[in-house]
Amino acid sequence: MKLKEIIVVEGRDDTTAIRRAVDADTIETNGSAVSQKTLEKIRHAQEKRGVIILTDPDYPGQRIRQIVQEAVPGCKHAFIEKQDALRKKGRGLGVEHASPDIIRQALKDAHLMSKAPVELITKEDLVTAGLIGGPQAKARRERLGADLKIGYVNGKQLYNRLMMFEITKEDFAEALKRILQEENNE
Repeated sequence: MKLKEIIVVEGRDDTTAIRRAVDADTIETNGSAVSQKTLEKIRHAQEKRGVIILTDPDYPGQRIRQIVQEAVPGCKHAFIEKQDALRKKGRGLGVEHASPDIIRQALKDAHLMSKAPVELITKEDLVTAGLIGGPQAKARRERLGADLKIGYVNGKQLYNRLMMFEITKEDFAEALKRILQEENNE
């Protein structure tokens, strides 16, 4: 699978994992202190070929994603779920630990963030759905993020992520229905 877009990753090991999965070029941020020089490279890549941001499913990865999105609007965002990014033996979390199939699927499901969020889902909808507060809120957010391909976020950030990706009330309701059915089958 050859990608036109350039993939923004955190480091060299991520680039290696990407190249095992797809034929693509990468730009490495070398950590969460993204330099102006790196942002200029990303901006140029976005203008010429397009960019997909694929960072680790942790706080530093989210920080890099936000820095790049603010500096270079219009990038696509790909997400790998935490359980798919865990090192098989020992400790470790990152894109470099994901299988080629997981990476290919994440890139296929990449989203374009909206520049102007539209009110589609209310915060009250999130509370009513048991996604904010309550004993199952975290597990439901993890499942919702995986189902909608928007990644896991905490309760405060869930609303923002749903708005950025313009998730409709209909898509939200369908995903929530699947999650509740899974819970009932457990």
